[in-house]
Parts: sequence; structure tokens; C-alpha cells
Amino acid sequence: MIKLELGKATRVAYGEALAEIGKENKNVVVLDADLSKSTHSILFAKEKGCEDRFFNVGIAEANMAGIAAGLTLSGKKVFISSFASFLMCKAFDQIRVSIACPKLPVVIAGSHGGISLGEDGYTQMAIEDLALALNLPNLYVLHPADEITTREFVHQLLKFENPAYMRLLRPASFKLYPSGKKVRIGEPEILKKGRDITIFANGLLVSEALNAAEELSKEGIEAEVIDFHTLRPLNEEILYKTLKKTRAGLVCEDHLISGLSSVISLWTAKNFPVLLDYICLENYAESASPKELYEKYGLNSQNIYKKAKYLYNQKDQISMLD
Repeated sequence: MIKLELGKATRVAYGEALAEIGKENKNVVVLDADLSKSTHSILFAKEKGCEDRFFNVGIAEANMAGIAAGLTLSGKKVFISSFASFLMCKAFDQIRVSIACPKLPVVIAGSHGGISLGEDGYTQMAIEDLALALNLPNLYVLHPADEITTREFVHQLLKFENPAYMRLLRPASFKLYPSGKKVRIGEPEILKKGRDITIFANGLLVSEALNAAEELSKEGIEAEVIDFHTLRPLNEEILYKTLKKTRAGLVCEDHLISGLSSVISLWTAKNFPVLLDYICLENYAESASPKELYEKYGLNSQNIYKKAKYLYNQKDQISMLD
């Protein structure tokens, strides 16, 4: 196992970053749909000087999207927060019509993404949120894996002219980057270089991928691990460079196959066909601890190791046939 320091949950980093930018920029407005303690947007509300720029709209996610659009048209920089399942499922139409279509630079922060929220159960689990966001033209789609990345993204989004959807998580995540690291939107990070297979991951599965890569190294298989935090805009250059080298890719995500897996599959099918496999969800999950759920559904380093090794061996067999 690699040694990584356990950090804060990305939702906590999000709240802290909101307070930072709110203190410096009086144009920032934050809305929440009665879940500010869970999304941690409450940290913005508690920041001195920000109190009158925070609005709890109640359990009215669709209305929140409309309000955000109106505030944006009046010159404000707006961040809206709720659970990912509520924002992207309940408020999808309003986000589409009021934010995505007119390309208003609202930041949509969907917390408690994936099955990692655990005990809250399937009604709260967003396993399709990234796919829904990807089906809205103009929307940047982001899934930061740690607190450093999340904080950086909030500061960068302050200046962006596109609307953006950012998925946040309930559990604490391991720190992948040192404090002060400039992780940039649109620039996925190669965390481990390799020549034999590429492992693409985001969210909590990035640290799992790194652990799997370490085990593969012991057997002489060098995996390249990429923190693919930006699904849109897609960085085609990094895809081409890594897959030209490794000729095989394993995509890992706490989401249905219609998320990062779909993004990479569509690109490779059109531009650079290679061997691909996926570790993702196929259905809704039960209520249990995140660890239990990740083990049951194979979202862990052991399964990544097994699939990556199998894919690598498949690649070698095809090469022999050539």
C-alpha cells in the first residue's frame, strides 16, 4: 500500500474555499437547498461579511437554479449547492433551460456523489449525475479527488465564463497533492508514469488505482495512473499520448458506465482504438458503509489490480497474433 495522508472530504474543502473567495470578492453569492450543513456551504454563511450573500432557498432545487440564473444576469458570481442526486435529477430541466442553454457561468456543486455516501441509501446516491451533466452542452464537468484539487477548482471557477458542474463527496479522501499545488481544470494529472497500461480514475478511486499500480509494479507491470478530474473540456492530448504508449486503458469510477468511461470510450472509438475495460457501477446500491459497498461492487484496489493485469495480458496475446 502506498502511504497517503487522509485529508478532508471534498465537500468540506468546497465550503472552506467558498468562505475564502467570499471574503475577498463581494460579488460572490451562494445558494443552498436546505443542506448547507451537509454540503458545507454553511461555512460561507458563517464568514464575516458574507452573511447577506448566502440564501437558503429550502427544498426547491429547480427554483434555486432559476434564482441563480437571475442573480448571474444581474452581475453576480453564483455557486449553488445540494446533493448531486437532487440537483441533477430534480432540477435538470431548470439547469438546462436557465443555465446551460444561455451559457451562464453558474457553478453547480453536487455533493454526496456516488455510492460512497453509504448509509443514506440509493435514494440519495447519485450514480448518473456526471452523465446528466455531460448531456448538457456548455457545461464544464469536474470531479476533484482531494481537498487540494477542490480548493483550486473553486478559485479557478470564480473567473470562468462557462457554467460548471462539480461533483463532491461525503467521505474524507486521501491527499494526492501537496498544499499549494496548482491542479488546473482541463489538465488531468499523471500521478504515476508507466508504459504497460493506463489506469484512468477520478474521485476516491484515484487512491485505489495508485495502490493497484504499486502491486502491479511488483510483478513487472508498470501502470500509468491518471487523475482524470476534468471530463469536460476533454484533454485529448493527454489521452493520445498515454494510449499511444500503453495501448490499453482501464477506466475506474464510482458511477454508471455513462460517465468518464463513456467519455474515454467515445474518444478512443473515433480517434485511437485501443483495448479498454471498465470498473464502474451497473445498478443502484444498498445502504451500508462506503467500505462495504466499494468491496461489494469492486470499486477497490484489488479489483483494479485484477482487471488491469488481465487487460495487460490480453494486450500481449493480441501483439503475439500480430
